[in-house]
Amino acid sequence: RFEISGLSAQSNAELLLKQAKRFNVKNLGIADVSKYGFIKDRLPKGVKIYTGKAGISELAGSRSNDLVLVAISGSASIRPTYAAVASGRTVALASKEALVSAGYAITSLAKKTGAMLLPVDSEHSAVFQCLQGHDISYVDKLCITASGGPLFNMPKQRFDTVTSKDVLRHPKWKMGKKITVDSATLMNKGLEVIEAKWLFGIEVDHIDVIIHPEAIVHSMVKFIDGSVLAQLGITDMRLPIQYALNYPNRFRNSLRQLDLTDVEKLTFYKPDMKKFPSLKVAYEAARQGGSAPCVLSVANEEAVKAFLMGKLPFTEIIEVIERALSRHRVIERPSIEQIEALEEFTKEEVKKWV
Repeated sequence: RFEISGLSAQSNAELLLKQAKRFNVKNLGIADVSKYGFIKDRLPKGVKIYTGKAGISELAGSRSNDLVLVAISGSASIRPTYAAVASGRTVALASKEALVSAGYAITSLAKKTGAMLLPVDSEHSAVFQCLQGHDISYVDKLCITASGGPLFNMPKQRFDTVTSKDVLRHPKWKMGKKITVDSATLMNKGLEVIEAKWLFGIEVDHIDVIIHPEAIVHSMVKFIDGSVLAQLGITDMRLPIQYALNYPNRFRNSLRQLDLTDVEKLTFYKPDMKKFPSLKVAYEAARQGGSAPCVLSVANEEAVKAFLMGKLPFTEIIEVIERALSRHRVIERPSIEQIEALEEFTKEEVKKWV
C-alpha cells in the first residue's frame, strides 16, 4: 500500500542505506553532515541526499509526500514538523516535543495550510480513536494513562542513589533512552498533557493523568454525560503506527491480539506529584502557556542528557528544569524563530549549570 519516498536519520548511515536499498528509496536525509561522504560513495545513481538540519526539513516539506511520519527525538523534531505542515501534508506525529515547544506556531499554520496532524503516541492515538464521531465540546476530561515507569514501586528515599541502569529498565515499553528517563520522572506524561492540549484543542485543566500499571488501557475520554470511552490493546507501538499510516482505514495484521480473559486485573491510581514533581511542574508550565512549555521541554532534554552521561544526579533533573523556568519571561505567542532562539539559549544555560 505504501511507497517510501524519503527516509532520514540522525547519524546511523549504515542502517539508513540498508533500508533505502530494501525499499528503493530515492530521497535520503542525514542530519550528521560528517556521514555524507560515507553515504554518497555507496549509493546508486538517481538518489538525492539531504544533509544537516536544513536538509531534513527540506525533505520533510517536499510536496511529493502524501504523509510525513515525524519520529525524531527531542527538539530536533520541530523544524521538520513545521516544514511538513507548511507544505499542507498530513503529518503523523510521534515526536511530542514539536507541539510542546511550538504548539501555537504549528497548529495555527496547520489551519492555514489544511495540514492534518495524526497522533502516533499510543496515548494520543487512543484519545483520537475515542473521539471519532464526537464533538470536542462534549468532552469533560481526557484521561491519559501512564504505566508508572520503572520507579513506580521504588520508595522516594532511594531516588538519591538511582542510576541510569535502574531507570532504563522499563516494565512495559521498549523505548529510547530519553523517553524512558522521562517515563521514570513522569515528565513524559507532563509533555503528553501539553501535546494533547494542542492536538485536541482542550485546556490542560480538562486533561488528567492516571497511573495504570498494566498498560492495557492506553487512554480514555470522559464525556459531559458521564460516559467514558477507552481504547485497549497490547503494548506494541506498531498498533498506533499502523492506525496513523492507514487512517481512516483499518487492516488485519500478524500482531498478538489482546485477550481480555487473560487479563487478571486493571488497576488505576492518582499520580503522586510529591514523589514525581516533574508532572506538577509540567502542569504549571502548561498553565503559563506561551513559551514556558518550550523552556520546560528543552531544559528537561538537556538535564536528561546530563543524567545519562553521569554528570547530574537523578533528583536534580527537576531542579534544573525549575531553575530554567524561574528565569524565563514568557512570550505569549512565540514564532518558530523565537522558539529556536529560546531553545539555543536554554540549552547553553543548562549546560553551564550542569
